[in-house]
Amino acid sequence: MTQTPNNLLHGVTLEKLLNELVEHYGWDGLAKRIDIRCFKSDPSIKSSLTFLRKTPWAREKVEALFIQLRQRQG
Repeated sequence: MTQTPNNLLHGVTLEKLLNELVEHYGWDGLAKRIDIRCFKSDPSIKSSLTFLRKTPWAREKVEALFIQLRQRQG
């Protein structure tokens, strides 16, 4: 069995990840960092989750931003 103690995404749902990013950056801050329409036009957790679950490239960008945030919080 492989342990992944340094995987900052381990055990974090997409919804929890997105909520944490919105709490930290706000919708405007997310839209400035990641150019995705669901963060700019009438943003909501539900619509963003729907889009991110269907769009791998966008999800990767959001996950990378989350990892960056967690590493800074250290």
